[in-house]
Amino acid sequence: MKPLKQVAQAYMALSKGERGLQEGAFEEAVSEYQRAMAVTRTIPQEEVFDHEGFDALCHAGLASALGKLEQYEESLASADKALHYFNRRGELHKEAGKQWIAAVMSRAFALARTGRSGDALKAFHTVSEMIADRKGDWPEKEKLQKTVSDNIAMLQASMPEDKAKRKAWWEFWS
Repeated sequence: MKPLKQVAQAYMALSKGERGLQEGAFEEAVSEYQRAMAVTRTIPQEEVFDHEGFDALCHAGLASALGKLEQYEESLASADKALHYFNRRGELHKEAGKQWIAAVMSRAFALARTGRSGDALKAFHTVSEMIADRKGDWPEKEKLQKTVSDNIAMLQASMPEDKAKRKAWWEFWS
């Protein structure tokens, strides 16, 4: 198969995965993201194709779909693979920036659902900063900010208070 045909098939599978994710067909989305990555493995390494970048886009979507299927450990692993690329490269494209935010968000949810509240809280704060720094028109920005702030509040309420910050009863009277 010619590399151009493989690239087209990979992007078609990626597109189907994103559509499945948006439509709530999470199992189909997982299958399409995995198929997209499998197709790119058949592209020769000497061909000019950003394998890592494409995999990062796939893993960002895959992490979201796996999280929706309550497969949190797998979601966390996929989010970490996406972030390995995004954290080094930064926001190169307008759409990739949204995928970067989605990967951090998926990681935060997965951490929260696997009982790692402290790490989840840090990840949600990171997402909050990324959303606030995001420039340009983004229709779902307010909805995401509310979701993040609700999760931060929920995590803070569920975590034990740091005893070092508490005052003894006699300190209130001094």
